[in-house]
Amino acid sequence: MLNHGGKLRAASVRYQIPLSDWVDLSTGVNPHCYPIPEIPLVSWNRLPEDDDGLIEAATVYYGCNSILPVAGSQAAIQSLPVIRRRLFPDSNTVAIPAIGYREHFHAWSQQGYEILTYEDEPTEAQLHQADVVVIINPNNPTGHLIDPEKLLMWHNQLSKRQAWLVIDEAFMDCSPEHSLTDKVPCSGLILLRSIGKFFGLAGIRLGFVLAEKSVLTCLQEHLGPWTINGPSRFIAQQSLKDEIWQQQNMTRLKTSGNRLLKLLQEHFSKVYGTPMFATVFTDRACVLHELLCKQGIFTRLLDDESGIRFGLPRNTDDWHRLASGLQRTC
Repeated sequence: MLNHGGKLRAASVRYQIPLSDWVDLSTGVNPHCYPIPEIPLVSWNRLPEDDDGLIEAATVYYGCNSILPVAGSQAAIQSLPVIRRRLFPDSNTVAIPAIGYREHFHAWSQQGYEILTYEDEPTEAQLHQADVVVIINPNNPTGHLIDPEKLLMWHNQLSKRQAWLVIDEAFMDCSPEHSLTDKVPCSGLILLRSIGKFFGLAGIRLGFVLAEKSVLTCLQEHLGPWTINGPSRFIAQQSLKDEIWQQQNMTRLKTSGNRLLKLLQEHFSKVYGTPMFATVFTDRACVLHELLCKQGIFTRLLDDESGIRFGLPRNTDDWHRLASGLQRTC
């Protein structure tokens, strides 16, 4: 099992600081989640049904009618290597970002694929060699964003030899103009979207796969029935329909993201940000992470210990504590 942000209880025990006294910046999840409406009793009492309106709501939100709900994009990340091998038995090579959400690397390597790593973007040689190219757009944790025209050019190149372009758009909601959702269905193009990040609903474990029907059918058969529970389906449906909240949330996240970026730039030279998180690259990452933890400020130390990712503070007190903590630490 890989390590991820969000393990606040373990940090509380280690540093002997009560849970209520922490500023938790360890995830990129929106700290102001969608307000949960009253959940109908039927959502608890009946088995989930595919025709409950969730897919229709997602179709409107993403502008795509070839879509499958899954138990978080993590479920798709773990399953796609199996599906690829089933559909294309000779597949062997996958290009994946060297710095990025590590579950992609883990899932493909677990299925025996040869992994080619790249920095911000795959090389021409890798685009010619790989059977699957995985893009995280924008990248988590670097924030690197790839232009859609370039992605479409890569897809056209890959599709000619039945190679896949898999794009993880978990943090794309604040930059819809960079999304390729309106290009699906298209042969060999697979997009992953998440309800957890933008809507702040990580706990309901729901995401979507956008792809051609043959891929979705194979994926659905692999995952089996009732992968999303009834209450989660209801909550997600309401959030996807609430355009007023979405616009207000977009404005709030962009304002907070810019504020976080400026705050970190006062102390660090290498800072990369998105509306939902910012990452600092420094050779003092381990030391800084430890010092902040001792002040009850929980950040995400990158897997290779080259930097620290900061999520958004929840309220005024959290912003003040982060500013003061950075002042003392840096």
